Amino acid sequence: MNIKNTDVDSSWHGVTTSSRMPVPQSMKAWVLGDPEELTLKTKDVPVPGRSEALVRIDAVAICATDLEILTYGTPALIEGGAPFNKEFTPGHEYMGTIAALGPGVDEFEIGERVTVEIHAGCGQCKRCRMGMYTSCHNYGLNYGDTDKGHRANGFTTNGGFAEYAVNNINTMIRVPATMTDEEATLVVTAGTSMYGLTELGGLVAGESVVVIGPGPIGLLAVAVAKALGASPVILVGTRENRNQIGTKLGADIVINPKEEDVVARIKEITGKGADYVVDCAGNETTVNQAVHMTNRGGKICLAAFPKKAVNFDLGALAVNNIYLYGIRGEGRSATHRAMAFMAEKRFDASLIHTHTFPLEDLPTALRYARERIDDAIKVVVSMRQPTATTDQITEGKSQ
Repeated sequence: MNIKNTDVDSSWHGVTTSSRMPVPQSMKAWVLGDPEELTLKTKDVPVPGRSEALVRIDAVAICATDLEILTYGTPALIEGGAPFNKEFTPGHEYMGTIAALGPGVDEFEIGERVTVEIHAGCGQCKRCRMGMYTSCHNYGLNYGDTDKGHRANGFTTNGGFAEYAVNNINTMIRVPATMTDEEATLVVTAGTSMYGLTELGGLVAGESVVVIGPGPIGLLAVAVAKALGASPVILVGTRENRNQIGTKLGADIVINPKEEDVVARIKEITGKGADYVVDCAGNETTVNQAVHMTNRGGKICLAAFPKKAVNFDLGALAVNNIYLYGIRGEGRSATHRAMAFMAEKRFDASLIHTHTFPLEDLPTALRYARERIDDAIKVVVSMRQPTATTDQITEGKSQ
């Protein structure tokens, strides 16, 4: 492995590096060609700029959105268009170890373990200034003459199916020594669930919460709701083994819609309907169930999004003064709050981690996630630790 020589490569001037973590010149990375076409290639290790750090990726989880990107391209947006055949590396739910610090960065140290959130936003549009950086108006405008400083790793910039990635320092959260790499990759998923409950009011102690769909986000939505004091927490799902995991994560009641009328049962349990409903299934049936099981003045969070238009009972939503929220990603620093809960063992997110593969076997890992082989829930790709074989870079800041 060739080690980065900062005396020769001027692009690394001003970047803080360390002989304790030598940075190679190149790395392995999966690159998206045509739809569903991934190739393991050699790419240059990216250079961190101001307010950025280089992260050696130690583990990355596979998200359903990764599978959408491979097939449809959206919601990834590279150079103003679809991500195909642009040397784009997807993957966004990763954690790792800081290998280098961009100019002026002193908030972190080389060697610290961090997990990441996806979105940094541009920091200057109306939505970013409101703190809604996942709704950044300059989404994808981070190349060439249109550069607005936006980042969404694995969506608008290269992501985590590689050995290294660059992250804005605002997207990094320290990982406690007691937490495994695999569990740390799940902070993004827990953060998405946390973000949904944040938008619904956040403080849900004593309120009834229904979660529809026991996928990764749904199961951790159960865990987060319970940790926030919701009562009762009700999980709606058809897969018995996932429902059992939901019970371990805090669900007080589990309802299988194949066996009983979900709406009637929830009204029986809650009296007039649930205070909060989080739809993590995202189809026409569940959207309408959510509308009809929510109490007057209650709130619905759409944590999953259909790929096509659906018909739902808008009239019932209006006359019952029900509030409908959509969420994108894990905004408002929700990953930090999710990490706090996970670090304190308020819930065991590792219960949803089912399979691990090496980086070279990413296609197999993706197949397990897509086809739910062996009832895969959260599939994690673990990286081999890079080792130095030639001269190491000089510790300190290059001139």
